[in-house]
Amino acid sequence: MNPEHLVLRDRWLEEVVLGMLGHDDRLRGIDVGGDLSIRFDGGVAHAEGQVANQADRERLREAVCSLRGVYAFWDGIVVGERDPLRIIDVGSGRAKQKATAGGVDLFRSPGVDVVADVRGRLPFADRSVDRVYAVHVLEHVLDVVSVLNELHRVLADDGVLHVLSPHWQAIGAVADPTHVTYLDVQTFKWFCGPHGGSAVWYPLHAGYDGASVFADLAPVRPGQPLPPLERLARFFD
Repeated sequence: MNPEHLVLRDRWLEEVVLGMLGHDDRLRGIDVGGDLSIRFDGGVAHAEGQVANQADRERLREAVCSLRGVYAFWDGIVVGERDPLRIIDVGSGRAKQKATAGGVDLFRSPGVDVVADVRGRLPFADRSVDRVYAVHVLEHVLDVVSVLNELHRVLADDGVLHVLSPHWQAIGAVADPTHVTYLDVQTFKWFCGPHGGSAVWYPLHAGYDGASVFADLAPVRPGQPLPPLERLARFFD
């Protein structure tokens, strides 16, 4: 799809979501006033603002992600009166996805707030981060399992990991010689099940736009139920 059509589709999605907020029974009772907003960029929903409770946040995400052409739901929504979200952007370099995120990278540069190697232990306490962005990062590491285990550790129980990487068949995956891992949407199905000592994730959303793969994942803690088969089938089968 050419860039002009992408922009037109984004604006159409914004109009549809605005209509849903006003008229969709699934979203009845969610406060659409104040600073709650959802804008689209390349099929990625950027949600900002505040809702009263976790159930409202989940209803909003599920309704938006039910629309065709939505590849990810990048969630900046605060629940209730809690403090602002604690966000990190791993492998950010100079291009953090959100200005309020703490940039984490192996090398010091403008926009990098914490110098650390995502392939090792990050300098954050357990369950201390609300959102993690891993954009064009996983394709650069050989041991993706260890990296996702570490991000699972630092995320809060209601936290979300947002992943964006080139699809293994796209030219962007093979044109960069520093890419050492190749990903598909199906790759993330593996992370949503038990595999020895690896952390388990719950798929909030997953998508593929013809060039990139997207995954929005929430941590599953020991003792919590695994993602049900019907949830996995929605994105992976």
